[in-house]
Amino acid sequence: MKDAEDDFCKRMRKATRQVHAISDALVNAKLALGLSNNQVWADGLLVFYEIFKFMEEAMFRLKDSPVGLMYVKGLERTEAFEKDLEYYLGRDWKKTYQSRKSVTDYLKKLQEVERSDSILLIAYIYHLYMGLLSGGMILRKKMILRNNLFGSSNFQKGYNITEFEGTTVQQLKTHLRFTINKIVSVLSEEKKEELIKESKTVFELNNKIIKSIKVPYDAIVKSVPIIIFVVALMIIIMLQILL
Repeated sequence: MKDAEDDFCKRMRKATRQVHAISDALVNAKLALGLSNNQVWADGLLVFYEIFKFMEEAMFRLKDSPVGLMYVKGLERTEAFEKDLEYYLGRDWKKTYQSRKSVTDYLKKLQEVERSDSILLIAYIYHLYMGLLSGGMILRKKMILRNNLFGSSNFQKGYNITEFEGTTVQQLKTHLRFTINKIVSVLSEEKKEELIKESKTVFELNNKIIKSIKVPYDAIVKSVPIIIFVVALMIIIMLQILL
């Protein structure tokens, strides 16, 4: 593996800084609304459910390829998503579930990538799972704190996607970083640039499905002060990027 200055994860992070910042701002905006309404959190789970399911299945379908190397026991999230969605939406949630356009567009893109150049899927796997292992854990803590403050008796239920049995968050993050650096160490510079370009697409698609998360009117009304704060935060973030 190359030294820290050539670490591919750092190259991707630097290249995607701007679009990643937009994702963070969108998530924070939705979280501000979700802090007063579990429906927002549940809808967030719903839009990402099929995306993570596809990637999990792809790692098994392509187990003898670089994509398969990204898998490690404990990374599976499909069952966890389904448990959480059942908790929030009821046992029969699948009977009425229909993928929205932002999700179907995302899935079409993933299918296209798998057919044409499957190694590029590692960009999706890396960024989405790292997002869950980093930002997802922060969101969990904030949601649990909110539910606890408001006296909910089930303040720690409904967060299976952020619970990892038999391993730790740090171990999973280390595996993902080590594996992607190992994979790209034998790739051409051209292919590395393709992965970086695909990484930007990951965040662009993420932003589209985050925007599609539904927000009940009462959640908006209750969250006006928080929204004002988040908007100000978004402006500050964008100014830092541009300056």
